[in-house]
Amino acid sequence: MDVLIIGCGNMGASHAMAYHQMEGVRICGLVSRGTSKEILNQQLGGGYALFDNVDEALEKTRPQAVCISTYPDTHEEYAMKAFAMGCHVFMEKPIADSVEGAIRVSLAAAQSGKKLVIGYILRHHPSWIRFVDIAQQLGKPLVMRMNLNQQSRGHMWDVHRNLMQSLSPIVDCGVHYIDIMCMMTASRPVQVQAIGARLTEDIPAGNYNYGQLQIRFEDGSVGWYEAGWGPMMSETAFFVKDVIGPKGCVSIIAKGAGAAGKSDSVHDHTKTESLRWHHAEINDKNEFLRQDDWIDLTDEPDHQELCNREQAFFIDSIRRDRDLSQHIDDAVNSLRIAFACDESVRTGQVVRL
Repeated sequence: MDVLIIGCGNMGASHAMAYHQMEGVRICGLVSRGTSKEILNQQLGGGYALFDNVDEALEKTRPQAVCISTYPDTHEEYAMKAFAMGCHVFMEKPIADSVEGAIRVSLAAAQSGKKLVIGYILRHHPSWIRFVDIAQQLGKPLVMRMNLNQQSRGHMWDVHRNLMQSLSPIVDCGVHYIDIMCMMTASRPVQVQAIGARLTEDIPAGNYNYGQLQIRFEDGSVGWYEAGWGPMMSETAFFVKDVIGPKGCVSIIAKGAGAAGKSDSVHDHTKTESLRWHHAEINDKNEFLRQDDWIDLTDEPDHQELCNREQAFFIDSIRRDRDLSQHIDDAVNSLRIAFACDESVRTGQVVRL
């Protein structure tokens, strides 16, 4: 199977490495506007066809599948072109830079009969799968507290500033954690409220680089997520992943990934290291009946291995003709919620879903 790589930066390079090592898959070209394709070509041992233009690359290589890891404002355009050429599509989240665009992409996938997988990388992480599973055993309602603030500098500040040309941190980053909250509750979100602040002149007027959202679910569960990008961000408590229910709580304890200097490390964002499961049962003296369980999963994939698993899922979905309609619906839904939060920041109002 021939795969065209569109976007050769951080995630594109990791996905290309996955394809480079995968049996029965051949990279037929690397596409980027800048020099990242040359750098990636060298990392992969050289010899790959290089393109500056997506249309030319699609026409000359005629791939069976494309991998889109560009900035979000190009996702819809490139996906639509790929479907029109009869390609299967893997794309990094979010599915588009608007809800309407996400719906158009999902409809194009259905009409073309081709597969569409969106890069919700946490869905492929065994520790996050276990995290969700334990949360579902804590009773209802749930209180979900999560954040990922990034004290970005150097190249990562360039990446974040470019991302904020089209999306806020609570949309681009928040879709991951909104998706997780929806999985934990298996309930319909009914309203959102969010706040934000513009802490730098380095982004367009009207945009913000810090945001905090709150979601209320139909079953009474509530969720909180916070995301901030930039050299001014605090590294105090930037890595919080915590869920509370009537029967106790479960937390990701990432002492290494949550340490100083790691907040803008893409490779550390998916680490869990340990899960701490606290049980709320008490006796007649209000003393706990059980000690906390510490869960250290032996299968703790690094960032590259997670990308390998994502791409294996994508290729397997094509080969097995897997039904991905729920996966796509979930991606559109999480983006819809994230944009409702964005609306709340800009209007100062509660948004009902």
